[in-house]
Amino acid sequence: MTLQGRLQEIVRPVAGPVRRRAIRWRTQSWPPFSRLFVAGDAGGWAIDDDADQIARVARQLGVQVGSERWVSSVRNQAVFYASQFSLIGGDFERDENRLGVTYLHGRPGQGRPEFDACYENVRARHEELSRVQVSCRAMEELVLGTGIAAEKVHRIPIGVDLPRFSLRDGASRLVARRALDLPESAFVVGSFQKDGVGWGDGLEPKLIKGPDVLLDALERLHRRVPELWVLLTGPARGYVKAGLERIGVPYRHVLLPDRDSVAEAYRALDVCFVASREEGGPKAVLEAMATGVPLVTTRVGQAADLARHGENAFVVELEDAEGLAEWGAHVAEAPEAELSALAGEERRTAEATSYDALRPRWLVLLRGFVAVGDG
Repeated sequence: MTLQGRLQEIVRPVAGPVRRRAIRWRTQSWPPFSRLFVAGDAGGWAIDDDADQIARVARQLGVQVGSERWVSSVRNQAVFYASQFSLIGGDFERDENRLGVTYLHGRPGQGRPEFDACYENVRARHEELSRVQVSCRAMEELVLGTGIAAEKVHRIPIGVDLPRFSLRDGASRLVARRALDLPESAFVVGSFQKDGVGWGDGLEPKLIKGPDVLLDALERLHRRVPELWVLLTGPARGYVKAGLERIGVPYRHVLLPDRDSVAEAYRALDVCFVASREEGGPKAVLEAMATGVPLVTTRVGQAADLARHGENAFVVELEDAEGLAEWGAHVAEAPEAELSALAGEERRTAEATSYDALRPRWLVLLRGFVAVGDG
């Protein structure tokens, strides 16, 4: 081994602790709880996007937001984790910080050890948490069941970035279809969820996302809408792809590079399906609404709070594949005037639940957690 290589082997094990000590020395002059540090999950997708949006809203409210790279090194500040799995799977990284976390989904007792661990950690150690954000009423009730003080729990939906997810029109729909190589005359159902286990092919279904229900609904819908196509996005969609091939429904599966591309993909749809059994969101609820794509969803997560059947969406009960197919067919046959009115109501719902519109709720959460504005 070269001298340089030997030096690297010696330095590498101590580089992390030295860096943390340097950051802590640098931050000692900061007043206590004067800065907010927001952490994603390093996945580069939905949770990291949530973390970026929370940080952006905090800055708009006059909060000094520090670099996410410093999360594990700061002391006496406010640290907020955008996913319960980043924090509540092991030891809390307190370091005399105030801790906040988003608790999006995951009921205990479902045979998912990570959900059991999350719930048990909050139940046993809720006094160490200063703030918990939940996105919907069902999760609010779940988290309050841990015994945590009600004033620590804040129900704030997962918002939508309105400039990114703009209302579509006929021209943008045509452009999106051509970009994704979808037939212009097809009736296209979108499913934009990760519903397979893991980050590989996803051949094992993630049943809380309802991929089996989705396939059942699409098979039923295909009998009524022969020119049916399905647009899938995201990783781990192997179970659904195999099912679509089995029932003879054509599809496109695309791995999109960024959130702007996701917004473009919505414009190609005739309807968006959410077949989940449990959710914190999903993001598809508000993203479809913002772009004016008819939403057919189970009564789950944010959909249970925000979707009004026949006004801004079509809502069915959990595991109701026939209902999903029926309302999908309704969209295929509905007159343009009905769909236009639906799109208008969808957009109004999205505007009322955009990240900017939710700023007052975040202000309530942040006050007393970190210095806000001149406070």
